[in-house]
Amino acid sequence: MRKRRKRILVIEDDKTLCRLVSEQLQGMGYIVATANSWAEAKATLDGVDPSLALLDIRLPDADGLRCLPDLSVQCPVIVLTAFGSIKHAVEAMRAGAAEYLAKPVNPAELELAVTRTLSADSLRRQYEYCRNQLAPAISGDMVGSSHAFRELVRMIELVAPSDATVLIEGESGVGKELVARAIHEMSSRAQGTFVPVDCCTLQENLFESELFGHEKGSFTGADKRKQGLIEVAEGGTVFLDEIGELPASLQSKLLRLLETGEFRRLGGTHGLASDSRFVAATNRDLREFSAQGSFRRDLYYRLATVVIRVPSLRERREDIPLLAERFMTSRTFQRGTTKQLTDSALRALTHYDWPGNIRELRNVIERALLVSGSRSTIELEDLALPVSVAAPRAELRDPSCELSFDAEPTLEEIKRTYLDYLIGRHRGHRGRIANILGVSERNTYRMVKKFGLEDK
Repeated sequence: MRKRRKRILVIEDDKTLCRLVSEQLQGMGYIVATANSWAEAKATLDGVDPSLALLDIRLPDADGLRCLPDLSVQCPVIVLTAFGSIKHAVEAMRAGAAEYLAKPVNPAELELAVTRTLSADSLRRQYEYCRNQLAPAISGDMVGSSHAFRELVRMIELVAPSDATVLIEGESGVGKELVARAIHEMSSRAQGTFVPVDCCTLQENLFESELFGHEKGSFTGADKRKQGLIEVAEGGTVFLDEIGELPASLQSKLLRLLETGEFRRLGGTHGLASDSRFVAATNRDLREFSAQGSFRRDLYYRLATVVIRVPSLRERREDIPLLAERFMTSRTFQRGTTKQLTDSALRALTHYDWPGNIRELRNVIERALLVSGSRSTIELEDLALPVSVAAPRAELRDPSCELSFDAEPTLEEIKRTYLDYLIGRHRGHRGRIANILGVSERNTYRMVKKFGLEDK
């Protein structure tokens, strides 16, 4: 994705000064447009969308202070004037100026003012976006130790440093947004904004405006220009959740954005460059959808530069005790008492197939914490899982298992002998052993160490 170069509009009636300031700004890497009067400035603003404006207070056809409120609505403004005074400074700030510089402007002061103003505006836009978002209840931490989870983390670590477009596939509730956030946080864009966009909840007629923004008067009710989420995410990451639900009319516009790095606001006449990374997610088979014509094939291949598949919870059963423990100790769910799962409850959790995946597990644990009241344990009945889950599945048990002893064994001897048997039968796979014993993998490791069976 091409990095967006910021555009600055210089409104100055002194043509020599206008040229000198423009040359300095161009040397700093900015795109510069100029106007020598307010009439020229208004005409330029119809085709140019500046990130910043430098405005002379005294123009041949207007009072700059009176023009300032209208201009500052579109972009931050630095006021330039040869008539520097405290009175002018106060008036300019009240009218909406971001900075105030007196002529002749020192080049170093101008560079500092421009950099500071653009940085402050970027922080303001990010703050306004974050303020309007509802913080998710679930923790952003990813938990697991299974092979499937470790492979997922490996893929995230490989992909994150690049700017490649990523398509995340997986069933509903597996944590696709957590994966997208991890990619963002491990990338060079981590200081930028992470902007999630739910493609299946926004109405089609509103989606384009939300994503690309709109110009004033582009539709009924558009009483002012609005930046889209792509602009909010400048320097950061746009997460397009459930991309398979994107209306066909918008798929071509998204494809153009991904291929060219440019977009237009709704009702706009000129292109804007995007400096955002795009990560998409789907619970559908987009390859099959594209083959059937339900999704643009060229868009699918553009999105699927890198594909990461998030495993379902039933594919990583070893992680269920860790996830359950994480949810039980979460401050979001804590009710003042630290609770533990009983063996039967943990056994039921690990044997259930979790069609709703991690989201369902989280909800089950939250309910269990509530209904268990003041008890320090969570019982099987607190989970409200299907009755058939209460008993472990037959294939996890060996009905022909026999243990023999020379004399009546102690309880500890029975535990050690049975654990030794399971280690041999399942080739030391601690996740499977933990499932059979109905305890966490961590407790299994402690038992193995306790009985001196590490080398088995």
